[in-house]
Amino acid sequence: DFGTGYSSLGYLRAYPFDGIKIDKRFIASISSGSNDRAVVQAIIGLGKAMGLTVTAEGVETEEQLDILGVDQCNEVQGYFMSRPIDKIAFARLLHDSRGAQLKSKKGRVT
Repeated sequence: DFGTGYSSLGYLRAYPFDGIKIDKRFIASISSGSNDRAVVQAIIGLGKAMGLTVTAEGVETEEQLDILGVDQCNEVQGYFMSRPIDKIAFARLLHDSRGAQLKSKKGRVT
């Protein structure tokens, strides 16, 4: 999780990762003109250069989702896609036409 006290660039070399996550604190202000967008772009670029899947946590708005799409983030997680749900509700969501539309319009949803 980049953006938390437990992340370090050194860990990327020391451990066998297949993906990295961008902490929601960077995503929250990605559209506000802060330096957070530059940090997010750098993490995405680093992850792609290392062959890692990059996941953005805490996506809560369509604007954030659109920015992450432009920046080519592999995966997103957050309340914009869905609040936490149990497995029965998740199975229903997979068959729901709105869920299918979201998947087809915005790419992979995790």
